[in-house]
Amino acid sequence: DVQLQASGGGLVQAGGSLRLSCAGSGFTFDDYAIGWFRQAPGKEREVAACISPSLSSIYYPDSAKGRYTISSDNAKNTVYLQMNSLKPEDTAVYYCGAYQVECDPFEVSHWGQGTLVTVSS
Repeated sequence: DVQLQASGGGLVQAGGSLRLSCAGSGFTFDDYAIGWFRQAPGKEREVAACISPSLSSIYYPDSAKGRYTISSDNAKNTVYLQMNSLKPEDTAVYYCGAYQVECDPFEVSHWGQGTLVTVSS
């Protein structure tokens, strides 16, 4: 079975950095791409970053560009999200999810547990 586990969240001051990890098993990047999604209190789950290692394709929303970097270690079946220059608005539960076509929460077939990122001012 496809399994994902997100980790690396925590409490950080504004301007700081954090690296999230999504460790996968039961699949290869030939089968699935990985997205990071975040959900702030009272808001819908939204895309934070996406990577398709097989296609060498990366996507960031405007809110993440210049601050977030997504990468993959194919040998470890792990995807990372490096988050720099963090802002209080980045505070959310971050989830990683596997998808096959579109990087959208509705297209995710396998979710990891969320990891909480809290950015204080």
